[in-house]
Formats: sequence, structure tokens, C-alpha cells
Amino acid sequence: MKKKAPIKMVVLFAFVVFMIVTLSMLVVTTVAWILSHFLVANKPHPVLAIYIICITSIAISTVFARIGGKQILSSISMLNDATKEVAKGNFHVKISEDIRAVEIKEMTHNFNIMVEELSNTETFRADFISNVSHEFKTPIAAIEGYATLLQNKSISEEERDEYIKKILFNTKRVSKLTGNILQLSHLENQEILPIKKNYCLDEQLRNVILLYETQWSDKNINLDIDLDQVIYYGNEEFLAQVFSNIFGNAVKFTPANGDISVTLSQEESMVTIKISDSGIGMNDEVQKRVFEKFYQGDKSHSSEGNGLGLALAKRIVDLFQGTIELSSNEGNGTTFTIKLPK
Repeated sequence: MKKKAPIKMVVLFAFVVFMIVTLSMLVVTTVAWILSHFLVANKPHPVLAIYIICITSIAISTVFARIGGKQILSSISMLNDATKEVAKGNFHVKISEDIRAVEIKEMTHNFNIMVEELSNTETFRADFISNVSHEFKTPIAAIEGYATLLQNKSISEEERDEYIKKILFNTKRVSKLTGNILQLSHLENQEILPIKKNYCLDEQLRNVILLYETQWSDKNINLDIDLDQVIYYGNEEFLAQVFSNIFGNAVKFTPANGDISVTLSQEESMVTIKISDSGIGMNDEVQKRVFEKFYQGDKSHSSEGNGLGLALAKRIVDLFQGTIELSSNEGNGTTFTIKLPK
């Protein structure tokens, strides 16, 4: 199909007006000639002739204006109807962009982009609410169930202690989930990192590793640590969150007697941190979605997390104008590589 050449709105309107005036003059001239030769003899009454010419001119102009402006008005009317649909909450409206008037074509194109963005936002909002509701529902239901069991006076002390532990565990899950949601919401609306300072990055990594000493000791995990001495200018608290989330996942998904390595190196303009494990690894589908909010590829560990850790890590690294990448093979471990500009 041959593409229509674009026309400027002012040119289109000028052409329509010109055609209306020209055609009106031709019709009026024709009518005047007919009146002078056939209806009013040789001496037409001047007032009657003027009235007839005016009425004929108005009628003809109205008809031609109706026909000439139909294309323009139909496009605007279509855009108006689509806007009403969006106001009702219908974000699946799309208007044809096959319009010759450049300004209206651009307006229609921008409208379609806006509707598409609104549709994506609505989908994200619905998914977010669904995920948050699910994540809160599970621990709260557990707390309610164990609290109900505690009301039974006949339970033993061992059972009572076990139920209290379960309640505390799920309470911590809700607290952690709430904190992560608030932090992620804050980070997503933040473009500048607060409170930067120089600090020892290798020492920070050692402290993060020590935080998980109980977990990796219980699983007899072999650690291979190779850290260059690096003084880094950034936000210490935020980067601790990144390293903690990634190293914590490495410990969680590495089996007993497995291996974890942590390396830190620096170049002239870049700092590189690599955290590798010999854990369960990820398939291609999980790798594509691993940084999505609430996504958990391994459902067997869902009670130990809420799917926000890596989303937080990714957002923080983005704020540092760095990159975070992963390489993984299912059953053969995972490596996260974080690069931060110095």
C-alpha cells in the first residue's frame, strides 16, 4: 500500500478554505447567471438578487465545509472518543495513525504511546498488589494459627516454645518484607545517593561474610576469599545491602560441603566484585527474571525470602551507575559480577 504524504495542518486548512471559497463563487456565479437570463428577465431586482446570492453562498459553503472538514473532524472525534475510554480505565485503546495531517498524526502517535505506558503501569500495579498481598498473607496466617494453638492450656512446654519460635520467625518475615518494600519504593524514586564517603571496601566485604558465619559453618562450606585493598567513595550502607543479599543467596543455595568464592579487584576507573557459588544454579527462564520484584525461581526456599533482595541490589547498583551481571548453569552454580565506577 502506498504511504500517504504528510500534510501540515495549516496547509490542509488553507486548502480546504480555498476550495470552499472557489466552489462557492463558481456556484453563486452560475446561479446569478441563471437568474438573470431565465427567472428575472433583463432587469432583475437588485435586492432580490443579493438575497438569493447570499443564501445560495451560505448553503453551498456549509455543504463544502462539511465535506472538506470531514477528514480532520473525524480524526479529532476519534481521538476524543478514545480519550473518554481511557478516562473509564480502558488502557487497550489504540487509534489508527494513518492520517495525513502531521500535527494530528503526531498527537495520535503520542496518545498511543501514553496508553501503552498506562497499560504497563496498570499491569505492574496489579501484579505488585497481588504479590504483596500473597507475601503478607502467608506469614500472617501462620502467626494467627500458632497464636490460636497457644490458647490451648493443655499443650506441653516444648510445644509452646516451638509455637512461639514460629510466631517470632513469621513476625520477622513480615518486618523484613515491610522494610524491603519501603526501601525499594524509596530507591525507585531516588536519583542521587546520600551521604557518600571514603571507606574500605574489602573490609566491608569481610564483615558481610562474617555476618553469615553461622550458616556457612553449619553447612561446612569452603570459602575462597581474594580481596584487594580498595578505598571506595560511596554509600557504605547501601552497598552493604547489595553484598549481603548476594552473598546470603550464595550461602542459601549452596549445598553442604560446597564452595563459595569472593574476589575484589580494581582497575584505574573500575572496581569489580565477583561472588561465585557451587549451588543449584539457574535455568534461562530464572536468569531472565531474577531481578524482578517478588520473583523467586526456587520455590523450595520461598519461606526464607521474599523475592526483593536482588531487585534492591540491582536498583542500588544502578544508582551507583554500575552494572550487575550473572552467569549460571543449572546444577553448576552461579556467579554475580558487580562493577562500580571509581
